[in-house]
Amino acid sequence: MTAETGSGRGGPPRRLRHRIPVSLRQHWPIVAVFCAFVLVATTVFGSTRVRPYITGNASVIASDITENIAGTVDFFDTEEEHSVNIEFSQSDYDRMIATYQNEGEKEWITADITVDGTLITDVGVRLKGNSTLTGLRATTGGPGGDRPEGMQMPELPEGMELPDGMELPEGFAPPGGGGPGGMVSLSADDPTSLPLLVRFDKYVEGRAYQGMTELSVRPGSPVLNEATALSLTAESGQATQRYSYATYSVNGGATQTRLLLEHPDDGYANSLFDDPGVLYKADANSSFTYQGDDQTTYADQFTQVNGQGSQDLQPIISFLKWMDGASDDEFAAHLGDHVDVESFARYVATQNLLVNSDDMAGPGRNYYLWYDLGSKKLTVVSWDLNLALSSNSTAGPHDSIGMGGMGGMGGPPPGAATAAGDATGRPQQRQGLTQGGAAQRGAAPQGGAAPQEGPAMGGGMRTGNALEERFLASAAFTGIYENAYRELYEQLFASGRAVELLDDIAASVPTSDGLTADALAEQVETLRARLQARTDALADNAVIASG
Repeated sequence: MTAETGSGRGGPPRRLRHRIPVSLRQHWPIVAVFCAFVLVATTVFGSTRVRPYITGNASVIASDITENIAGTVDFFDTEEEHSVNIEFSQSDYDRMIATYQNEGEKEWITADITVDGTLITDVGVRLKGNSTLTGLRATTGGPGGDRPEGMQMPELPEGMELPDGMELPEGFAPPGGGGPGGMVSLSADDPTSLPLLVRFDKYVEGRAYQGMTELSVRPGSPVLNEATALSLTAESGQATQRYSYATYSVNGGATQTRLLLEHPDDGYANSLFDDPGVLYKADANSSFTYQGDDQTTYADQFTQVNGQGSQDLQPIISFLKWMDGASDDEFAAHLGDHVDVESFARYVATQNLLVNSDDMAGPGRNYYLWYDLGSKKLTVVSWDLNLALSSNSTAGPHDSIGMGGMGGMGGPPPGAATAAGDATGRPQQRQGLTQGGAAQRGAAPQGGAAPQEGPAMGGGMRTGNALEERFLASAAFTGIYENAYRELYEQLFASGRAVELLDDIAASVPTSDGLTADALAEQVETLRARLQARTDALADNAVIASG
């Protein structure tokens, strides 16, 4: 009996290669390369999860967290008590401080961190901030130079705190303190006083703690103003950052009460909004102006947080180019093609309500830009609210929010003239703006380009932002802005919600060796009075009353 093999006819079995289709035999090198790729991918990434997300015209594979440390409790659960201890060698710490004092560079060092009882070894730690750290360099006169013997450097007006990102001439140092405006006293001899950035994946790739790769330790105690501003921003439905209070120590020393924030990373950016997009951080020295089409010109001004390799800075450049050439009429008619106008109106209104003197128009350039890949529109995301709720409580919807204002409930310290008011403490209007907001302030002349940003402050620092200024100066957007302002005022202040949030926050603030219950209660009452003063000052404002 003849065996039925191969083609179905009698004969010897077919050789193995003859069982492979002719088309595959002809293209065997391609098949071999593909199989090799699959083998390598399986070996290297077999235990790794990858997360695809859509960007523009392509699907991009972004590396995901491969080691997500769960911890014992949710770090942002306000019902839980939290503790953080950082351990590093004295020699590494001394080197980090010396590098910053001598060169102005923020060097990473290796440390171990214990969060709510969970030890995480070999994390990266470095100094964080710009002007906040000025005091560390003031003792040496700044990088590369020593202060002349006997020379006394001038100080800032009493009660005034510089925003993060604002540079001062060498030798200037913010005064110490821990008031509601986030004023801090830094000392290299006390590492718990310093603002730090903790990076869980600096030395162990793919590692995170509860989904975070970075955590920011804020200076000062207890900086209730920043926590309240963050909560109010979240309450309004706008994107912001999560935070938590913890008892904090370094190398097992005395405990301090510290505010810790999630620091925007790839995971933060990809979860910020429902639709896919790209997040950019503005640098403290950035200029929101068109400077040509070369992307390298903007590389030191905007940091791309996510989407590297598939997206770039072109959305920002394209918008700046359009705004640079847009007449006032074109700006009014087509801004909505480039920017989420409703969202931007809420952002600007929120910064005024929070009397934040260092928003996107402040000297620290504290903001992020979100570019929605579907709508092709930009959205401004707030960042670094350490100066919120600490300026002139009487400022109206169309008044400038100037720096200072720490010395009194309704304005700057007595006798101190600031951008928020004259020597009497009376607020000034935004330059060139009427209460209706229709007059020009920083807007481009008809058919011309927008001017360079803002007036220069001391030390060559500049304030202002062409987008915010032209938006507020255009009558086309006055109604949108004022409607947003009224809605937010009613939701957050007139309703009493701001004070309720403050009470909730205060209940989550732990006492420590550096913060007593009496000191905490005093600061709570100070901020409570400020919130009430803000509410009362706006109650009879024409913009609020007109609604």
